[in-house]
Amino acid sequence: MSPQLEIQIIAVIVAVACSLPGVFLVLRKMSMMTDAITHTILLGIVIAFFIVHSLSSPLLIVGAALMGVLTVFLTEMLNSTKLVSEDSAIGVVFPLLFSIAIIIISKYAGSVHLDTDSVLLGELAFAPFNRMKILGVDIGAKAIYSMGAILIINLLYITILFKEIKIVTFDPALAAVLGFSPALIHYSLMTVVSITAIGAFESVGSILVIAFMIGPPVTAYLLTDNLKRMLFLSAIIGGLNGVLGYQFASLLDVSIAGSMALMTGIVFLLVFIFAPKRGVVTALKRRKLQKNDFAEKSLIFHLYNHEGDEDEDVECGIHTIQKHMHWSEDYLELIIKRLKKEEKIYADDNMIKLTDLGRQYAIKSYEEIFSGMSMIQKEV
Repeated sequence: MSPQLEIQIIAVIVAVACSLPGVFLVLRKMSMMTDAITHTILLGIVIAFFIVHSLSSPLLIVGAALMGVLTVFLTEMLNSTKLVSEDSAIGVVFPLLFSIAIIIISKYAGSVHLDTDSVLLGELAFAPFNRMKILGVDIGAKAIYSMGAILIINLLYITILFKEIKIVTFDPALAAVLGFSPALIHYSLMTVVSITAIGAFESVGSILVIAFMIGPPVTAYLLTDNLKRMLFLSAIIGGLNGVLGYQFASLLDVSIAGSMALMTGIVFLLVFIFAPKRGVVTALKRRKLQKNDFAEKSLIFHLYNHEGDEDEDVECGIHTIQKHMHWSEDYLELIIKRLKKEEKIYADDNMIKLTDLGRQYAIKSYEEIFSGMSMIQKEV
């Protein structure tokens, strides 16, 4: 297997592994917590290293996971006092724990291969050189197997506890009533996030972990309201970002991790603009349609209210109605054309009048408005 193919396989596995728990972080409005966890778990790695004196010990993952959970706990504890907001609490806890790790590394681990730059930035180009050997047989890049194992753990976690996580995410109170422990589910999710982050550190670094954990889920969120479909789309988008990012990096000979993060942002931006239901273009079209629909009703109500009045020829005159509607000539002409096409109005004797269909539409619209107002008054 070529190094180029291994790099892309690692990127896809990391992207999928990160995007799955990332979906629940996005839905729980905890996206910034990812940034905090991916930095503060460095302190867990450092403390665990000084205990076991080995960078290959699995206890480093345990230490990182515990530090990730501690980060969440300290943040929520500060937020629960109501003296600071959640983002402010993150802004205090995250730099505190991360800076402690940096100080310890610079003071006591100067001769140890525990580089903060490589932890934060990572470099996928070097991942294929760290090989997995069993009985002296090279079976491929170590990252493929380590991140593959984490991906399987994430899949099992979400599959087994899907109902519980879903209820806790959308209605924690209902979860407590049903006998689930929202706190247990919450901290188990944070543990999974921490394990995923530390597993991806050696291959891609903190920055790309954040990009993969938040970018694909946010992109999928703009495309669907279905949780299962969102998980699936998030995994597909994450893997696609990894492959496209690598191709972009190869083409321009630039940072692989940086290119993948860039591609994640580009794909999100495209979906943000062109998403069928929530995209900017769709929203602008919807607002335009709503504006035109409101204008049509306004003109029909105006004609209906002045039918048979002494000043009907002035209020509804073809050449005088513009000043009463306070619209531009072009916009008035557009609305009149739309209503004529819908056969709700017609021109007669230099006046704009309602057809039977237009009159029925006005009466029905009035009834709907008054019915809605009555319901609101009853609720009040």
